[in-house]
Amino acid sequence: MDVLETLRNLVEIPSPSGEEDRLIEFLMDTFTEMGYEPITIEKEGVRDIVLNPEAEVWVVTHLDTVPIKRGFSFDGVYAYGTGVCDTKGSITSILLALNEVKELKLGIALLSDEEEGGKGSEIFVESFEPRKAIVMEPTSLKIANVHYGSLEIVAEFKGVSSHGSMPEFGRNAIDLAIDAIIKLKRTINEPVKFFVQEIKGGGDEYKIPDRCSLRIDFVFPPSVKLSDLKKTVLDLLENAEVRIVEEDEGFVSNDVVSLLENAIKMAGIDVEYGEMPSWTDAINLKKAGWNVVVFGPGELHYCHTERERIAVDEILKAKEILIALNETVV
Repeated sequence: MDVLETLRNLVEIPSPSGEEDRLIEFLMDTFTEMGYEPITIEKEGVRDIVLNPEAEVWVVTHLDTVPIKRGFSFDGVYAYGTGVCDTKGSITSILLALNEVKELKLGIALLSDEEEGGKGSEIFVESFEPRKAIVMEPTSLKIANVHYGSLEIVAEFKGVSSHGSMPEFGRNAIDLAIDAIIKLKRTINEPVKFFVQEIKGGGDEYKIPDRCSLRIDFVFPPSVKLSDLKKTVLDLLENAEVRIVEEDEGFVSNDVVSLLENAIKMAGIDVEYGEMPSWTDAINLKKAGWNVVVFGPGELHYCHTERERIAVDEILKAKEILIALNETVV
């Protein structure tokens, strides 16, 4: 099985969130041709693929991508394209490993809807008792034993309209939103990070805007309590109506880390540690009682952009680590 051909095949099957069916059918056929017996679990139109459901140690990643921004290409070192890193490079390493292991001891779960609502991991944890899992996401092959929490909000600002030529008779809701952003930037410091994901307000009508909304995402390490951050944010946005879209605590991985560490050493690769600063399916697994850690090939900072890329060499290293992990499982 060729790494580049396998990766290209996966990337060239578009699978934005909610449109994973073609990729699911392709992978079901591929697993069957390899001699495995894949099953799917489904709820409310969301489907996951599972191999070896009785396993105690699992490798988990997701099938879906963000909307397509770039087709597949290869420059001799890096492969480019939407999903190539997040996470079809990881799926490629799984397929390559499965093609070489003599006996599969790991459980494999490929989940839908990670990029949107996380429903794939929700139905997965409903179907299985808590076990151990390595969730594959881009970490540059570092063990991300520190997983950040997240807080996503929508803040609605209400102003007062007036004729555009006489702003002194109105109250500009966009100005209120900008003032709030400035206040947040002055108050929210490291290790908490945040960004304004979306801003909506105003229009082409010549009047002072009386409505503006901000969608803001905060990420923070386990040392920061969600309740403390939420109180700070709500206090700073006291002049807005705030809706909590998503909120999750961060966590530090425990003994599953040693399994992965041993596998990396067996594969002859240096062990490095890092952090996962983004929401992943590991959050839903952790909340359901799973012992989980995040790890995988690729650079996270390029993902979700037209610059998304992955070094093919990292996919091959990840394959060797998965083979070694399979050997360590009793």
